[in-house]
Amino acid sequence: MINKIFYLTADLLSKTAQRLHLTYNEVNVIVYYMIVPLTWVVMLDIIIHSWPLLTISWVILCLFVMWWHRKDFSLWCDDVFMKSVDFLLWFRCIGWNYNTASVIICIVVPLIIYITLGILL
Repeated sequence: MINKIFYLTADLLSKTAQRLHLTYNEVNVIVYYMIVPLTWVVMLDIIIHSWPLLTISWVILCLFVMWWHRKDFSLWCDDVFMKSVDFLLWFRCIGWNYNTASVIICIVVPLIIYITLGILL
């Protein structure tokens, strides 16, 4: 089941990258480091009644990072992605392989955060 979820997610990211004419690593970084946290910030903004302060701040931060790395965005994404891989490989110390760590950290944990924030809405 873990491998199926891993490969379905990787395939979705890969197809998205192809359609957007981006690399897999670029899409991965944009999704997991910008878009997913953006959705959490939107939910948090609503929960703490600060709409749209946190959301606008997050968007500005992401746009600034993308602007700052505009000349080497693909290389920067490659670096961030490889650091993410290293982080996920670290979980071998508790018996998780890369696929298991990826699904738990990148799918299950975000779902738990979505559920928690959804309950607080």
